[in-house]
Formats: sequence, structure tokens, C-alpha cells
Amino acid sequence: MSRRHLMPTTLLLLALPFAGACDGGGSGAPRGDSALRAAASGDEVLISTDNGLRLRPADGDHITVDDRIDGHWSHHGDRWTLDLDCADRDDQSCPRMPYVKIPDGAKITVTARNAGIDVVDVAAALDVTTVNGDVTVTHSGREHAPLRLVTRNGSVRATALQAGRLHASTVNGDVVMQCAAAPSGVTARTVNGSVDVTVPRDAPAYRVTMSTDNGRTATDVDAPDADRNRLMTLSTTNGDVTARRD
Repeated sequence: MSRRHLMPTTLLLLALPFAGACDGGGSGAPRGDSALRAAASGDEVLISTDNGLRLRPADGDHITVDDRIDGHWSHHGDRWTLDLDCADRDDQSCPRMPYVKIPDGAKITVTARNAGIDVVDVAAALDVTTVNGDVTVTHSGREHAPLRLVTRNGSVRATALQAGRLHASTVNGDVVMQCAAAPSGVTARTVNGSVDVTVPRDAPAYRVTMSTDNGRTATDVDAPDADRNRLMTLSTTNGDVTARRD
């Protein structure tokens, strides 16, 4: 799958329509038009929800929120926080997996709880965590940015990843990742499940550490003389561990 070329993006976060109410000391705002104009590198957006979340690409330079859910913005220093809830909505109309649309070049942290996180075509630095649900990612991340995918009761399944460094973990589930660009380092772990990491065919060798108590290990990317900064650490207790080129 081809990936669009990404130009470096400078992000400055300016909330609309409530920008005038936000000062450097921090403030909060109601949902408004559920849009955040993103234009400044280094600023962060934290998205918090008790349910799940779908991240999708924005059409322009705004973060936009599913209008079936309430989004409450707050601003503290260089971090914006978006809390999603349905406290003022009929439970039957509240989506379990609302969408948030993300512009290219953003830096996004997501914390969910009682459902999965699904990311498709989002060209951003990503740190996504849930407790009860799968993390699924397709054609997302940024080549020189970190990518962190975490759940506790569910699997991590990701394809066509772009990442400078890649971390994925769960307790009960598999970790399966296919990389479109070779990350400089990979850490992947589970307890009850398998770990399977695939890097591009032309990826350089890694110094690979693999472990399992009940399963098999296999790799074709390991070389003892690989660059000491190119590390791959993969582990499970019950399951197979595999690292390979595609």
C-alpha cells in the first residue's frame, strides 16, 4: 500500500471558537464547535474517554469530534485535553466508538477504558492506551516519531506502520505488527499470547532479544554485529515469538 509523502508540519494549537478564553495558565471550555485548529510542533493533544475511540484523518488542519458525543476542551501550558462523554445525552444515542479526526503532524495521546481503539490513515505521533479492548492500527504513525500501542485485555494488531521507535504491549492477547518503514527500535510484549513483528525486506539488522516460557522463537533479522542502537526486544510467557522481514 502506498503512503502519501508527509511534509514537516508545525502545529500551533488555537481552540475555536473559545481561543480568547484560554490563557497560558490553563482554562476549560465547553464543546463549542468541537474543533481545534492545529498549527504548532511540540504541542500535545490528550484525548480521554471511558469508552472506545476511532481516529481518522482530518480533511484540513482542524481536529473535529463526532457530533453524537460531548467533547470538553481544556488547556494547560502547551497541552490541550479533550474529554469525551455522554453525560448530557440519551444513552441509546451515545456511540461506543465515536470518531475524532486528526490532522497530519499532530502529537496525540489517547486513554480509553471499556472498548477498543481503532486508527486508520492517521499521520501523527501516537500514544494510545485502553484497558478492555483491542488496539487496531492501519497505515498510521510518522516515520521519525514514536508509536506506542497498549492494552491490557485485548490484542494489538497493526499494519503498514510508520514509526521512529515502536512499543506495543498487552497482558491477555496477541501483539502483531507489520511495519512499512523500519523503526530504529522495537519493544513488544504480552503474557498470554504470541508476538509477531514484521519489518520491510530491506530493513537493516537488529540486535534481537526474544523470550517465551511456553512457545517457540524464530527470527531472520538478528545480527550480533548490528548497530547497537537498533534493538528489538520481544517477549511473552505463553505463546510464540517471531521477528522477520516481509
